[in-house]
Amino acid sequence: MQVQVQANGLERRLTVALPLEQINKEIENRLKSLSKKSKVDGFRVGKVPLKVAERKWGSSVRQEVHNDLIKSSFYEAISQEKLRPAGAPHFELNPESADAELKYTATFEVYPEFEVKIPENLQVNKPVTTISDADIDAMADKLRQQRKTWETVDRAARLGDRVVIDFEGRIHGEEFEGNKASAFPLELGSGSLIAGFEDKLVGAKAGDHVGFDVDFPADYRVADLAGKPAHFAITVGSVTEAKLPEVDEDFIKSFGVPDGTIEAFRKEVKATMERELEQAIKDRVKGQVLDALIAANPIDLPKALIDDEIARMKEQSGQQGGAGMEEHARRRVSLGLIIAEIIKKNQFKADPAKVRKIVEAQAATYERPEEVVQWYYARRERLGNVEALLLEDQAVDWLVQQGEVKEQPTPFAELVGKQ
Repeated sequence: MQVQVQANGLERRLTVALPLEQINKEIENRLKSLSKKSKVDGFRVGKVPLKVAERKWGSSVRQEVHNDLIKSSFYEAISQEKLRPAGAPHFELNPESADAELKYTATFEVYPEFEVKIPENLQVNKPVTTISDADIDAMADKLRQQRKTWETVDRAARLGDRVVIDFEGRIHGEEFEGNKASAFPLELGSGSLIAGFEDKLVGAKAGDHVGFDVDFPADYRVADLAGKPAHFAITVGSVTEAKLPEVDEDFIKSFGVPDGTIEAFRKEVKATMERELEQAIKDRVKGQVLDALIAANPIDLPKALIDDEIARMKEQSGQQGGAGMEEHARRRVSLGLIIAEIIKKNQFKADPAKVRKIVEAQAATYERPEEVVQWYYARRERLGNVEALLLEDQAVDWLVQQGEVKEQPTPFAELVGKQ
């Protein structure tokens, strides 16, 4: 086997030539095998002459041998040349020559080779906070908001009310995709629709017809609508106001607090808040470290990895993509490569006990945590995702130790974003 490699940045063109003798030998072996176990009219099983086998199966066997040898020789060649393909190769068959029955070129990208640089003068601001009674009150109020009901009122709509509307919008008199809806529920002040839309409905009553002009934001997610003025015609069907439940025994028990007392409820709420606080602090520290890490390690990225990451993000989000998604994908790919090098260099391992602790912490947020734990341990790849997160955390913790940590008092509401 002859191998030639051409490099252009991260792209590699691998040309492989397989000798005629090797090709013919493999074809002959397969034809012999077929002739011994196949039945052909006029011949007994196992007595089919090789020339007959060649006429009957030669073409298909040759194609099969070519496909198999391309695959096996490719992996042998990249191992020989110490290449790490990033993404699937593109194969192109070359014209046959006198000394090589099979010659092909495989084009692919390789993973970049780099030495991780630790960010210079790394300083991490670590938030510190305590959970006050006021924070617990705010969380309890949020839980009440989640269980609120709506009652019809005979008055003008206020901020915080919910209106049910029919609407139709036009731009320069023309319709656009998603320009109309019927019986659309809208909580005024929620920011669900474009800026200015909900404010125009404050003061409207059931049965009112309202018309107004409003501009789509310049950065609106639909490029064809971004920055354009629109006119909306609205019919208000109903106005309802929110009714919050009392924090009574039934309300408390509905959150899994068996004795239904205020004291037990506040204790459970605080425990949940502490878990969220711990995660928020961890995320804030991790974000700073990763930002510094990526800034200190600009690396070339294989387009194949970026495309794969964009595809995963589209599948997870249901969005079509865009410049913002590509930038996010580049960041994730870059960090993945850098973190992997740190893990490899430091030989970090995922401690099974720590994996179990993470699984149990995630399961604790569900109604039947023991079933969630069993779900994770039922299939190896599910634990693999947890192990990957644990290894990444180990890498981040190691980086934090290389820098300076400065504690920064931060209100709970600002850190966790619950108010």
